[in-house]
Amino acid sequence: MNLKATALSGFAVLLHAMPAIPAMAEEPSWADRIIVKGDFRLRYERIDEEFEANRDRMRFRGRVGLTADVKDNVKFVLQFATGGDNPVSTNQTFDDGFSRKDIGLDLAYVDWTVNDVLSVSAGKMKNPLFVAGGAPLIWDGDLNPEGFAAKFASGVFFGTVAGFSVEERSATDDSLLYALQAGIELPVGDSGNLTAGVGYFGYTDTVGNTPFYNGSAKGNSVDVNGNYLFDYRNTELFAQFDTRLSGWAFRIFAQYTQNHEVSNQDQAYTLGAKLGSAKGQGDMEFAVMYQEIEADAVIGTFNDSDFGGGGTDADGFMLKAKYGLSKNVFLGGTFFVNDIDRFQGTEHDYNRLQIDLEFKFD
Repeated sequence: MNLKATALSGFAVLLHAMPAIPAMAEEPSWADRIIVKGDFRLRYERIDEEFEANRDRMRFRGRVGLTADVKDNVKFVLQFATGGDNPVSTNQTFDDGFSRKDIGLDLAYVDWTVNDVLSVSAGKMKNPLFVAGGAPLIWDGDLNPEGFAAKFASGVFFGTVAGFSVEERSATDDSLLYALQAGIELPVGDSGNLTAGVGYFGYTDTVGNTPFYNGSAKGNSVDVNGNYLFDYRNTELFAQFDTRLSGWAFRIFAQYTQNHEVSNQDQAYTLGAKLGSAKGQGDMEFAVMYQEIEADAVIGTFNDSDFGGGGTDADGFMLKAKYGLSKNVFLGGTFFVNDIDRFQGTEHDYNRLQIDLEFKFD
């Protein structure tokens, strides 16, 4: 055997004796790191307000967004929605002679999971604060604040610290919103779960400044120039109990808040219950909620845009139902039975019916 043949034979034996080298894992492509989702809702709405003409209108809401994995523990979220610049509504009305409708930036934030107990978000984000039962007593469900938030969760304890920029002004000091929550989440019995806690939130530089959106106080007290008359610094208490009732998901919840910067018209609370959960075909859910919101209990710009016509100085019931027509199609309805403008001395009835057909994709 010549030298060349001997070398090749030895090399083949060496390769055979070597352990197998695993193939290197492929890096995920940019497309694999992005999740796209959205929804579209059609709504019929009737508003029956005492002393006013009845209103019937068709509305729609469209949202589409993406979540991108920047790295293993960092996500970027971007979402667009109809509704223009209204901070508490993404609804758009079919009107104005077939005009083109507004679309705005709804979400744009980074979420960083620092470790197993701490995460930090920055940008225009989903509301990071816990809202018992999803009740819009303080915050409308469409409100996406702008700033930063840090969330902590370990064992039964959780908490949130947040700071948001509400209004930037060149001539005077900016209005900021600071918020703090702390709570516990405890198992109760075989299928129960109790979430309860306390919170604090406060605005800076409200007195003497224009209401935060569209110049409308939405029930809050204003001076002769239409500017805020009071500051808003609140404590809150909240509780939510989840269990199962005859095979149905069942939830009861309560929330209370008081503005400590005023001595009158300073409190708001909600009590509610929900039965069922509509997440797929044939699923049903029903909910009832009672709220009372005194005129200066909270900033009227940011709580529910539908209850009592939006804002404060209102009380009454909210009744909801929802049914899953298929995996991603839902039929629902909401009925508001409210009294409004009590503190203004013109108390009257306000009823509102909404019927929704909603489509989701992800």
